[in-house]
Amino acid sequence: TPGEYVWKVLTSSDPAEKTKKLKAELANGRLAMMAVIGMFFQDGLTGSAWGDWTLYTASPLRAFENELGVQDPVGFWDPLGFTADGDVLAFKRRRHVELKHGRICMLATMGYITPEIAGKFPGYLAPSTGLKFADIPNGLAAVSKVPALGWVQMVAYAGYCELSGPRTRAANTSDYAELAPGDFGFKVLTSSDPQELSKKLSAEIANGRLAMMAMMGMLFQDGLTGSAWGDWSLYTASPLRTHKA
Repeated sequence: TPGEYVWKVLTSSDPAEKTKKLKAELANGRLAMMAVIGMFFQDGLTGSAWGDWTLYTASPLRAFENELGVQDPVGFWDPLGFTADGDVLAFKRRRHVELKHGRICMLATMGYITPEIAGKFPGYLAPSTGLKFADIPNGLAAVSKVPALGWVQMVAYAGYCELSGPRTRAANTSDYAELAPGDFGFKVLTSSDPQELSKKLSAEIANGRLAMMAMMGMLFQDGLTGSAWGDWSLYTASPLRTHKA
């Protein structure tokens, strides 16, 4: 019996109450495992059981702790240690990539949501084949319905956006030395007030991060359920259904 080590602490004559207690034990145990590892880690870094950040003066992350995107509640968050070496140019490259992907995902997320809420354009997507916008399903199912020429147009436009922007090489961070992250030849977020501009740019980063997570979530649930909104009732093959109780 899982958790049976000769003695019992959580008991009850009521089966429902006993189940509630055992589930609470599992949840609290998972939280405690994460918490104690976190406390050990911050104690090792700072010499304080509570992880006083001011004591960790040798941290290379201090080079970036005042950058845009460092926001409450986590502050500067780099769990994989990409910035551990303090390389400023590598940081600028990653910020470029983060902004680009964030902007793409914000547009993609709106593209996923808008047809569901506001409907689709009237008329024909491909008049020569009689294909209407209304005939295109939402989500991943649209991939097989869009004509090949339509994909050629989208790929060509994406290529134009890439080639008309700053020329950079992924393996050469020196290409980013003179580039301002997020500056691709046009500006939308501007302000004569430095604080207001910083607020807008920080909001863009936060919204871009959220959109990247949202887009991956929508694609994943669409792939599992066949629905752009991830209707759980459609995922009948889920192995989790055997444990849903």
